[in-house]
Amino acid sequence: MEKVLIAKDLVKQYVTKGHITNALNGISFDVCRGEYVGIMGASGSGKSTLLNCIATIDQVTSGNIYIAGKDITTISENQLSAFRREQLGFIFQDFNLLDTLNCKDNIALALSILGEKPRLISKKVNEIANELGITQILKKYPYEISGGQKQRVACARAIVTEPSLILADEPTGALDSKSAFMLLDNLEYLNDQKGATIVMVTHDAFTASHCGRILFIQDGRIFYELYRGDSDRKAFFQKIMKVVSDMGGDNDHVL
Repeated sequence: MEKVLIAKDLVKQYVTKGHITNALNGISFDVCRGEYVGIMGASGSGKSTLLNCIATIDQVTSGNIYIAGKDITTISENQLSAFRREQLGFIFQDFNLLDTLNCKDNIALALSILGEKPRLISKKVNEIANELGITQILKKYPYEISGGQKQRVACARAIVTEPSLILADEPTGALDSKSAFMLLDNLEYLNDQKGATIVMVTHDAFTASHCGRILFIQDGRIFYELYRGDSDRKAFFQKIMKVVSDMGGDNDHVL
């Protein structure tokens, strides 16, 4: 199976007043096309640093990250900007929508930046909006809709360019339970029906139970890897909680 993401021996160090802190300590893993992978760990475990490095927001101290066959640790900043636009989709906890644009234009912006033809932009935006159930809010502005609707618009923006990899950073963190359920259904739809490859950082075991595989990070290393396999979501949730317990974590770190 094609590997969309390959991380090799990732090390990330921060130096403060002569003291070196290792946020990542030699992490290696692969993500194949069509996978839905969760990354879990307590605060300070390195999970957010790992996502930021994959997202090209931060740089590793050593190691290599290959996305769609390209080593993003060796290319220039200008090349990184183009790569980010063309190959990556982002879903943030705080949505990152532009209040000066309506929802349709927020989604369309990603295509406009890539130079897509206006006729095709409208077609693609309408198609993904229909699939995610947000057609009725396309003319509204972000400040006029709920948090759950904002996050679904963010999902549409992330997938409309058909990126190689979607990166989600605590996507349910700012949502109420009903909105979180709807978002998780949307992410599963994108993965199952659209073939989207998703890597998601979350502290929440319920959210993680929707993934197909979980990487548990502790002290900058992969502590354990858990596959969902044929388990239903409830059984997978219990397995996740067992690993958290084995890690010595407090349930507050994951719920």
